[in-house]
Order: sequence, then structure tokens, then C-alpha cells
Amino acid sequence: MRRTRGLAAALALSLAGTGAGVGLGLAPQAAAVTPPVAFTADPLPTWQPDGVVWALAEAGGTVFAGGTFSAVRPPEGAAGTERPAVNFAALDAATGAPTSCTLSFTVGAGTATVRALALSPDKKTLYAGGYFGAVNGTPVSSLAAVDVATCTVKPSFRPAFAATVRALAVTGDTVYAGGDFLTVAGQPRERFAAVDADDGSLRPFRADADEPGRAVEVTPDGSRVVLGGDFFTVNGTDTHALAVVDATSGALTKAYPGFIETNSVVKDIAADATGFYTANEGTGGGVFDGRIALDLAGFNQRWRDTCLGATQAVLPYQNVLYSASHAHDCSSVGEFPDGQRHHLLAQPTGGTGKLGWAPDTNDGIGEGIGPRVMTVGSRGGVPYLWVGGEFTTVNGAAQQSLTRFSSTGDTGAPTVPVASAVSFKPGEVQVRWRTSLDLDDSALTYRIYRGGAAAPIATVTADSLFFRRPQASWTDTTVTAGQTYTYRVTASDAAGNTSALSGTASVTVPASVDAYPNQVRTDGAQLFWRYDEPALPFAADSSNGGNQNGVHLNAPALRQSPGAVSGASTAIGFNGSDTQVYGDKRQTVGSSYTLETWFRTNTTRGGKLFGFGSNQTRGSNQYDKHIYMTNDGRLVYGVYTGATRTITTSGSYNDDKWHHVVATQGPGGMVLYVDGAQKGTLGVTTHENFSGYWHAGGDSLGGWPDRPTSEYWAGRLDETAVYPSVLSAAQVQNHYALASAPADSVVRVTAAEDTYANAGAPEANYGTSSSLAVRGSSFYASYLRFDLPAAPAGTVLKSAVLSVKTSTMSGAGTADTVSVVPVTGAWTEGGTTYTNRPAVGAPALGGFAGVPDGSAVHTAALNTATVAGALGTAYGLALTSTGTDALWLWSSEAQANEGTPQLTLTFGAP
Repeated sequence: MRRTRGLAAALALSLAGTGAGVGLGLAPQAAAVTPPVAFTADPLPTWQPDGVVWALAEAGGTVFAGGTFSAVRPPEGAAGTERPAVNFAALDAATGAPTSCTLSFTVGAGTATVRALALSPDKKTLYAGGYFGAVNGTPVSSLAAVDVATCTVKPSFRPAFAATVRALAVTGDTVYAGGDFLTVAGQPRERFAAVDADDGSLRPFRADADEPGRAVEVTPDGSRVVLGGDFFTVNGTDTHALAVVDATSGALTKAYPGFIETNSVVKDIAADATGFYTANEGTGGGVFDGRIALDLAGFNQRWRDTCLGATQAVLPYQNVLYSASHAHDCSSVGEFPDGQRHHLLAQPTGGTGKLGWAPDTNDGIGEGIGPRVMTVGSRGGVPYLWVGGEFTTVNGAAQQSLTRFSSTGDTGAPTVPVASAVSFKPGEVQVRWRTSLDLDDSALTYRIYRGGAAAPIATVTADSLFFRRPQASWTDTTVTAGQTYTYRVTASDAAGNTSALSGTASVTVPASVDAYPNQVRTDGAQLFWRYDEPALPFAADSSNGGNQNGVHLNAPALRQSPGAVSGASTAIGFNGSDTQVYGDKRQTVGSSYTLETWFRTNTTRGGKLFGFGSNQTRGSNQYDKHIYMTNDGRLVYGVYTGATRTITTSGSYNDDKWHHVVATQGPGGMVLYVDGAQKGTLGVTTHENFSGYWHAGGDSLGGWPDRPTSEYWAGRLDETAVYPSVLSAAQVQNHYALASAPADSVVRVTAAEDTYANAGAPEANYGTSSSLAVRGSSFYASYLRFDLPAAPAGTVLKSAVLSVKTSTMSGAGTADTVSVVPVTGAWTEGGTTYTNRPAVGAPALGGFAGVPDGSAVHTAALNTATVAGALGTAYGLALTSTGTDALWLWSSEAQANEGTPQLTLTFGAP
């Protein structure tokens, strides 16, 4: 029997930082993996059988593997390194290498196999069941007892099973067996039997089933036996796949008619101190493939996990239920939709919610099931989770039939975050990233670095699972209007494994509120995809909630310009065949909502612009609340109420121009707007209620009127938003008008000349130096010249910001105030020395109130009016100080200068 006792632990998440962060809860205590998961997802080197492993058991730090194979080889072993291992191997739990125990399970005719292994309660005897006629030449009949200490068959244990034994459970004096047999020792025993644990003599236990038995477990008090298999009756009473019988007589004590679907079976049963867990496999449609928890007192259902994907084994350990399957659809329990197979999962023994543990195998050989059996083996006080089956890879690397995972030594780093940054108003930058994936940690710590600094500016802890990776964010409130900032993000797990830095996210802070996105946020968008990201696969959510990010599928074209909205925002391009963006968050849609997007196309094949569907990467089988285009360019907005209900425009919009479409539904019915004007209404207030995901650029359209040639859309989208309310006609018209309003423009000017003067070398010129310096005593001063542009027509200067970057030398920063003042005298980069340095004016245009050590970009806002008066000229600035602590900067000649010294000028409407 497999039982576990331990303390439950709750998943914990946190956020922290030197600004405003968005994470998901409280930080966990440091651990190798995120509690309550006990094992890493990093597979350890393990010897590999050349066939299928059907059974595992453990005693004294040795793991026994039974199956259908002929040899084992070292990890990554090549041909010629194999050792004979005929359907059985004994391996060290800590090293994964074979021990000296060697047993061969053979049969005179047919293919021998070991299908079940179980230890006596004192772990001195190993019982092996399957289909075989001898062990190391000693005659047996499909069930044998092995002395663990000597690795020898016990000849006194001689039961005679007439067919394959598939399951075993052992008490102090009895061995219970399930399988294909109809007789034992010549006596009728149909699929289930009990024999004496010492000599194998047949017990009076009768629990006859009409189809094979596959699982057997005994209650902790030894009074009942829980049976699982393919059967429909036990002792003539209807009970499909599951039954509870008396441990002595075999009499049925609890039946389960109709409890499990008729085309599903029980493949495994495991127990802990609270009850039993079943692993279920189905064939065909309408099956039950998941897991059931039964309470110990009455054998009634505590919960049922209806994931699809043929569960083969369950193992409770420290209040976590580990399972082996090929789960591909857990949408029925609010998790991942039909798609990729996941072969190893973990969930609390108290419910169905999956935990942050998801190492993976492939389907492998044989039936293509993947993993089939699990056990925990310990050596030196360290537990190891062993997994056997028919897989040939683990986490993408070659490894056949056996693998193991330790409870210590987590080595896998999280995936690299994909980050972006956005600023909608002065004084604020939001850094966003899709949370990373770590196969054994759900709570990860993210560090945000600004401007190339060595130390993070903020830390955020947030949660993610392999099927749910919400957007996390942090808001920098220490930024200056008009300045450009860069950010990078890393992810670390509790063991300290850290990803590489993300790609650089760059953003310029506007001098005034960015009108269009600000209005979308103000009007309550709960999803807002602006499509400005420079890299796949992350589409950031710019809504106030900020947790409904999208994922690019099949690499749509990024940063398409011009976008629909005036300014620097860009669009996304779809190819009309397989590219789209799908939502990362499963959700439902309320009775009131608004859909909004901008689009541009010349397609004659139509396609879906935006809508709601039940799947992510595959075509949805439920889909409505969508906007699509017909082949001739008309727009259709539709919902499903048991029948398709649509509004269709009379005009076409495939003219390769930007258009704005808004669709609303609420108590007043459905309304469709195009370019700010109402195009149709329909008195329908309901839609199909299901859980799903938002899609941009394509999804299913089968059964809808005027169905286009393509379900995928060829063209560009921009500024896609979803609101949990109905936008009014005035709000729609305002959004349309704001999109074409003039936006601020930003001009960045790098220094045309720069140098510094040094009182310690009064005749020296530093015009070609990679450094600049500032100090009051002894004197250094730096001089910068910028060729300023004239203001664009119809605009004025709204801000001017000077950027400099400290060098990497020790003590490059300063505790003193550095002033930025105008240069009034003549100078040149190649001719300036301390002796002929130019005169400077007053008052100061701006300054730096001290600069910390560490090479990083620093900014100072300058007097806008003074700089505006110099537009269109070559303008000189000096950096001066009255203190004694020197400031060292990179000059424009330095390769590491990040474009500094630089002036960032923001122009906008008066």
C-alpha cells in the first residue's frame, strides 16, 4: 500500500518593490521548490531499460523496476554498454545505477513480463506479478516472492496463477492480486484473488469480476479491499471499474453502478491516511480520463478531476497527488484547453487545482502512453521520485523508460522574461512582462534593472503555472518627462537559479498625457493590446488591471508602421493563414461588454478580426462575441444564443485604410459602430456562456452566415480593447476622434562636441577622451555642444532633458550637486584647455543632486523656456560643481555611452 502523512502547505505568491508592483500574493519561504511540491523537475541521470517499465517498488534505498525489457544501459549509454536485465532491474535510489541484485523473469512460450511489484509491510519480501514461468530458473506461475536481503526467490511461495497478474497489495499475512486470470491453483478465482503471504496457498476470498482487474488497495485497518479495473460486475452485482469488498470473504460492501463512464476503466489505486485515489483511462468520446478522490470513512467521492488524457498512475506524497498521464484537456476544471500533452502533473490531495510541477516526457513506444508508474525511494534521508513507463525523452532529452527527480538540488532556471515598457503620462513608466516558466516553482522573483545599472531598481514576486502565466508589472515613478529609459528583467526561483536578462525594453516618457490610451484606460478597458512589443511572443496588456496579456501564435508581424493612432504606437500584421494573438487568461464574459479594435486590410478572403473562443492554439469548438469580415469587406458582429445572431454592415472596409470598429452588447441589445458612426442594432441581450480566451487575427467560424474563405485574417490590427461594460455612442465617437489628434513628438540630439578642462593639467586637451569629469576643487568642468533643431510647424518645446552616463571606474558617482549652466564663451572640442576654457552663464538650467556610483544613465530636466530660445542654433552647456567629489562620465567617443550625452526634446501642440 502507498500511504503518506505530512503537513499541507499553501502556494504563496508575493510582490515587492521600490515602486508600484503587480504580482499575486505573499512571498514563499526560501525552499528548493515551491511548496507543497516536494520534488524538483530536473531529471537525474538514471540507467535506462530497452523496453517498457510497468511496475516500481522501493525498499531500503533500492528501487525495483519490472516490465518488458531485456537490458539496461547507462545514462546516455551507447550500443555495447548494456547489461542484461530480463524484465527486472534493481537500482540504487540515489545514483540510478544497477545494484548487484539480478533476477530474470522468463516464460517458456510467449513474452514474459512483470506487471506489478509490492513489498511486504516489513519490506523484507518483494512480490512480483505478471506473466512468467520462472525466476532465475526457479519455476513459478505469474506470481513470485523474492527475499530482498539475498535477492533470491522464495521456493516455498508457490501460488499458481493461470494468466497475467496486473496488480498487487500486501498485508502482514495476505497478498491480494488482480489481473486476467480465471483460476488460481486450479480453483475458480475470476480476476481477483488472495493468497497466503508465506506459502502462497489460496485464501477463501472471492471477488469475481467479469473483466480484468488492474488495481488493488487495502484499507489501513485491513478490513476492506478497493478494487479497480475494466469490470462491470463483481460477484454478479453491477459495479463498473470500481468496487469495495470485504478483505476476508471478498463480499461486495460498496458498489459503484454508473459512477464511472462505461467506456472508462480504473488503471491504478493509491491510498494515504485520508482515503483513496483512482487513475482512470477512457476510450472514445465522452470518457472519464482523470482522477477521483474517495474518503476513507464511506468510500464516497471527495472530488473528481475531469481532465482528459488517460491517467495511468497516482501517487500521494506529503499531501500532494502526483499523477502520470498524457493530460491534454483540463478545461472542464478551469485549466488548460485541448492541446499539448502534459505527462506528469501534481495537485493537492484536497482538490483538483494543479500545482507548479510539470516535468514532461513524450508518449514513447508501445501504446504511446508515456509514463505508467511512480514510486518514492529514499537514500541517505533524501527522497527521490521515480517514474517508469514507455517514454523515450524527459524534458526533451533522450531518456528511456525510467527517470527520477530529487527533493533537493533544484538546478533548472526559469525561462527568460519577455518585457516591455510603456508610459502614458509624465512621471510614470510601467514595466510589464509575461511571467516566466519554471517547471517546479510557481512563485518566482523578478528583478527590474534600469539604464544598465548593476543593481535592480525593484523586485517583484509573482506566480505562474505552465498553463497560466499572467502578466506582472512594476511602475517606475522616478522618471522625468521627455527622457528615454531602458529596462531589463530577470527571473529567479527559490533555490537562486536565475534566468538571463530579458531583452531591453525602451520607453520615452511623454511631456503630457497620451490622450488615446489614457481615454481607453479611463473608460474601463479590462484588456488593452496596443501591439507595440518588439519581440515575440508577448502582447502586453495596457489596461489598468494589466493581467490579460496575449501570446503571439506563429509569429505575426510586429511593429507595423504607421499604426492607427497618431504618435509612436505601432500595429501588428496577420498573414491570413495561421497567425493570431490569443489570450493567456481563461475567463467568462458577462452580459455587458464592448469590443474595440482598429483594422486595415485589402483582403478579399475575409477572416476573423477579434472574438471569444473556447481554445487557445487550436480552433475553438465554441465561439461567439466576435467581429469578422466577409470576402467583400463587410463587417459582421455576432453572438450565439442557440442560433447565430448578427449585425452586418452594408458598406465594405477592405480599402487598405485604417478603420475603427466597436461592438457592444448589454441590456439594450447589440450595437455595431464603424469609424464612430452606428451601423446597426439588434435587440439581443444574451450570448453563449462558456469559459474561453480572446483571439485577435483568427479563430473558428464554422456555421456563421457569410462565412469568409479564410477564418484567419490578413491585415493589420491596432489598439484592441475589451470592456466589461457598454460604451456609449459619445465614448465611441470620442475614441475615434482622439486617434487622429496630433501627438507629441520626441527628438533626441546627441552631443556634437564634448570635452573637459582639468586644472591639474592646464594646457591639456581632452577632446578625444572617452571620459568627461566635473569637480569644484581641484577643478574639472565638462562642456557639451548640441545642434538644436527648430520646433516642428505648429508645435512648441514642451520639455528638454539632459542624459549622461556614469563611467565604470570606481567612485565615478558624486555626493555633490552638479549644475547644468549655459556656455557664453567660444570653445571647440579640439582646442579647449583649462587655460582657455570658455566663460559660463547663470542661472543654472537644471542639475543633478548627487549621482550614485555604478555605471548608469542619469537625467536632468532643463529650463524649457531657455532651451526653447536656443532652438535652431548650436547650443553650449557646461557641467560644473563647487564640491570636492569628482563625477566621471562617458563622453560621446566612448563605446559604452548609450548615446550620451544626449538632449531629449519633446514638442507638442501649444
